[in-house]
Amino acid sequence: MCHPAWGRALAQDQRLTDLVRLRRVRDRIDLAYAQPLDMEALARWANWPAGHLSRQFRLVYGQSPYAFLTARRIERAKALLRGGDLTVTEVGFLVGYASQGVFRARFTELAGVTPNAYRSGTAAAATWTPPIPVRNGEAIPTEPQLA
Repeated sequence: MCHPAWGRALAQDQRLTDLVRLRRVRDRIDLAYAQPLDMEALARWANWPAGHLSRQFRLVYGQSPYAFLTARRIERAKALLRGGDLTVTEVGFLVGYASQGVFRARFTELAGVTPNAYRSGTAAAATWTPPIPVRNGEAIPTEPQLA
């Protein structure tokens, strides 16, 4: 019979091994964000059943692998839209969406605005001037004060 501390050590080793495996899965999703997510293939690569992988991923990262992939795609789309050289349709395809309707819906869901509005907003942000800085806790008046 093994000592209880050995059992705890083995369990701890297994948890660390699982965390490393989940990190590799996350990194793989992160690198291949423009590809379709095939949970079965990802699970085979991780040597886990798909359901188990999905549950463990959610426990560790707070979201499903699909939600993680969607967030990465939208982050990348935002960066491409800020560049301004590509159309919204091109950006959608580049980040892995075959359907522009799905791209626009997911983008709007996560960013709070449509891709076109986001692009317009970033253009407006580029011309935006910051307010006058605050010094010593007091705002510098922008207009003369009447006495």
